[in-house]
Amino acid sequence: MRTATAAFLLSVLVGALVTPLVRELARRFGILDHALTSRKVHGRPVPRLGGVAIVTAFFVPILGLFFTDSAVGELFFRDGRRAFGLIAGGSAIALLGVYDDLRGSGARTKFAVQFAVALAMYGLGFRVEQIANPFGAHVALGWLSLPFTLLWIVGVVNAMNLIDGLDGLAGGVAFIAVASTFLVAFDRGQPLMILFTAALGGSVLGFLFYNFNPASIFMGDTGSMFLGFVLAVSAIQTNQKGSTAVAMLVPIVALGLPIGDTLLSITRRAVRGQPIFHSDRGHFHHRLMALGFTHRQTVLVLYGLCTVLGATAVLLTRASAGQTLLVLLGVGLLALVLLAWVGYIKFGLGRQLFLDRRRNLEMRAVVREVGEAMRRAGSLEEIWAGVKRAARALGARGVALTMVERRGGESATRAWSVGFDEAGSDLLRARYSLLGERPDDGAIELGWGDGRSHVERDTEIGVELLCEHVLQALQRLGVA
Repeated sequence: MRTATAAFLLSVLVGALVTPLVRELARRFGILDHALTSRKVHGRPVPRLGGVAIVTAFFVPILGLFFTDSAVGELFFRDGRRAFGLIAGGSAIALLGVYDDLRGSGARTKFAVQFAVALAMYGLGFRVEQIANPFGAHVALGWLSLPFTLLWIVGVVNAMNLIDGLDGLAGGVAFIAVASTFLVAFDRGQPLMILFTAALGGSVLGFLFYNFNPASIFMGDTGSMFLGFVLAVSAIQTNQKGSTAVAMLVPIVALGLPIGDTLLSITRRAVRGQPIFHSDRGHFHHRLMALGFTHRQTVLVLYGLCTVLGATAVLLTRASAGQTLLVLLGVGLLALVLLAWVGYIKFGLGRQLFLDRRRNLEMRAVVREVGEAMRRAGSLEEIWAGVKRAARALGARGVALTMVERRGGESATRAWSVGFDEAGSDLLRARYSLLGERPDDGAIELGWGDGRSHVERDTEIGVELLCEHVLQALQRLGVA
């Protein structure tokens, strides 16, 4: 326990010292989150890549075991295959996050790396081999253990990534989940997991000094995916030998907020006809803010909810089968009440979802057709023609395309525009970088004259898909 305490305090200190250094480097090199879409709520450029500080603060006390003589260190080297595997897997996920924060990576690249790392963890023995059955003996997964384990690890990694939408939210949720896992590991006498969770909790706490509202730095994908990975793998190891009634229920309940929010997001986007991997403004925290809660109040409410779920998860480790069933029913009832409160469940919602789905599918069909045409485009004029067609489908009255053509080491700005000169002063204009949240020299600007006061997220998603098609076409022609 002394080693875990030292690891916690050291990781807090390292996190608190390294975070401002990373923040200044991010500012100097322009690694910023520019809040260019409506789903962003911070409204100003904020340094990202804070996850580097979290990763560093986590690894410092762990690597310190190489230079100290302790009982935990002996266990570390005795079970070195798993311990070093977790370190290597965490490093791979962190590097993926750094690449995404710096250059951006598509969903295919992310999932390919995440599933590869998850497969390696399975090979090292981090496996979900049984699920709980409150009515009797546990259910052995058999050959389903592999896909279940992969989905668990990749799912938690992306759940933490998706919930990272408010200052301090992902960090606070992770800290509470880590605390729950720590208590379970302590109760079950698992020194290595006690050490890992203590180091992770300290690294998050040190970072939260700078990330709580108003945040001066964001953790980015580096931090959110790394936290998700360590939480997922630690939960597997901590609960592998848990009691029959609660096997794997403990981490599911402890991580109930990010897991539930992710499942709701996937379901919502599928029903509405939105791309599943394009973010929106329908997350639980967005709903709370729409009810009138401030940024900080929303985060504190969600902290409270996660604390309740974390405490429930810890209590489940000592619950009988009957008690477990009652607790799960209570958690389910609480979930229904919360869903109704924030507006996920209400009269007439089905009809509105149907209308939204039809509109989104029609819009995406046109954008997809434009994208297919751009893959065959042989000139910039053909790309511009596709942009104009997509703009009409998005209901825009004015549209402009700006790009920087680079050939032979020289660059020249090219711009096309139509509809803005004839429009009145009440035109709602919005500019979208071809690289999404990372502004560059290329952009699409749209203007709407139908009286709207803001651009709906569904429309923004269509524009983001259009930007992807345009950028790919420009890269294929060798001018971007």
